[in-house]
Amino acid sequence: MKTNEVLERIRQIESPLKRQLLMAALITNLLEQKGKDVPIVIGGCALSYYSREVYFTADIDLAYADREALGTVLKNIGFVKQGRYWVNEDLKMAIEVPASILVGEDSPIEIVEFGEGLQCRIIGIEDLIIDRLNACKYWKSEVDCEMVELLIKKYIKELDWAYLEKKAVIPENNVLSELLELKGKVK
Repeated sequence: MKTNEVLERIRQIESPLKRQLLMAALITNLLEQKGKDVPIVIGGCALSYYSREVYFTADIDLAYADREALGTVLKNIGFVKQGRYWVNEDLKMAIEVPASILVGEDSPIEIVEFGEGLQCRIIGIEDLIIDRLNACKYWKSEVDCEMVELLIKKYIKELDWAYLEKKAVIPENNVLSELLELKGKVK
């Protein structure tokens, strides 16, 4: 599929999340064509995906190290750098790259397929839960507290609890007691 065709397809999609994920897939495809690593969707966009759009975000957060390659791709598809965001006024989309990489080589990834060679990668739900649990505990974010509880309720039987607990005890996280409290509350 040609870039212009994908951009037109994005314009026609009503669901903000589907538009965002297809844009992430297009960016992924364009970076792969250049022989580059692929970005990972993180943050609010990932939360919107796992919560099935209970949570909404206006921007796409990506983890990506090669900012120069990403910048070139974004410019080529109509994005302009504005502060910490890349903005495409025509599509009413914004992209932020708050992280260079995901921590840990064993981090699970979700792959969303769009057909015709288009796919995007999303941070695994366990890492997203840890990230949001940190925001809940350390930033006192009530929305993140609620979202973590929602995700644990929704996915309790599918979560890799050994992985979650391993990540929760890492000193920079230190959220094991909160995680176990939520697990007990949800059951």
